Amino acid sequence: MNDYLISSEAGILAVLAAVASVFFFLEHKTKAKFFSYLPPLIFIYLIPVLFSNIGVIPNKAGVYDFMGANVLPAFIVILLLNVDLYSTVKVMGKGIFVMLLGTLGVVVGAPVGFAIVSSFLGPEAWKGYGALAGSWIGGTANMLAVGQMIDLNESSLDFGYAVIADNVVYFLWLPLMLAARNYATRFHKFTGVSDDRLAKMEDAAKALTTDKGRMEMRHILYLIAIGMGVTAFAAWVAGMIDPIKTADGQTLVTANTYKILCATIIGILLSFTKANRIPGSHGFAMALVYLFVARMGAKADLSNLDWSVLWFVAGAYIWIFIHGAFLVGAAKLFKVDVHTAAIASAANIGGAASAPIVAAYHKPALVPVSVLMALIGYAVGNPAAWVAAMLCKWVS
Repeated sequence: MNDYLISSEAGILAVLAAVASVFFFLEHKTKAKFFSYLPPLIFIYLIPVLFSNIGVIPNKAGVYDFMGANVLPAFIVILLLNVDLYSTVKVMGKGIFVMLLGTLGVVVGAPVGFAIVSSFLGPEAWKGYGALAGSWIGGTANMLAVGQMIDLNESSLDFGYAVIADNVVYFLWLPLMLAARNYATRFHKFTGVSDDRLAKMEDAAKALTTDKGRMEMRHILYLIAIGMGVTAFAAWVAGMIDPIKTADGQTLVTANTYKILCATIIGILLSFTKANRIPGSHGFAMALVYLFVARMGAKADLSNLDWSVLWFVAGAYIWIFIHGAFLVGAAKLFKVDVHTAAIASAANIGGAASAPIVAAYHKPALVPVSVLMALIGYAVGNPAAWVAAMLCKWVS
């Protein structure tokens, strides 16, 4: 006999799905601006944290293990089916390089921010920064994937700190990206952007078609088959390769690292095939992402919570402004407009959830391509964030 109110695997899964559903329902039904500053993600993580720490559901269960081993790589593959590199480059042009240099800013900023505050954090806090780098180079899916790649203990405070820092920084950074529109004239004078760049970009964006049609039952089956098939293959490949260890015996590259990287590569390759045309793939994948976020929250243990979270967040703020410096430098180097720079940053830091918000405020015609830009972040996020994590480990 256990002490949990709900302990069956079906019951646990139902609770996680219900939590995610409720907050997206409220966001959709109320249209409240509140959710622009406190997005459903943070509640989808924190409510299961509360439930598992007060005895509603357990923080250890077989369903969590199944999801960790199979659902995470599956949704990475399904998400990457939507990457359309050709269309994104056609519309954004040099803006792609601005985004990638912004990504480099995330990779460089991670060890710098961590080095400044590391003495106030625990010995494995570098893993939390690695997971946060995943979120800031693509989105939540990358945060979860990188966490597995570096063997971040899913019940540790470091992962919880990463989620908190992600959202606290978002509160400041999103308004800054929106407000940047008001300084377009000065920014364009600084970067030397050509007068006809915006007109050409908007014309190209209008020709971009993203409608794949209505999702049907067979499409769901296709996506499950692709996601689970690639997951099984990636696990097989990972099992065939020996882990890489350092001279002192520490594991540098684990089987999980190989599995996630393999799934990422195959997902990118599939995006160049007709699998890219399957309707509903992005929505289906994001539903799995948020279900997985709830699962991560349920596994968290608050018994060791302390004030070190403030130092973790402080390091993250230092880090985000390093990203910003890289972004502004890239805009100057490639002579691009403030709208492209803001969307590029949002595609990195907020992923597919934030990029369209920034695009709609700056240039509504760029909303479709902003999503594609964020999906490129999904593609590069796992290897780039893993590098950031290794740099943080080196600093520690």
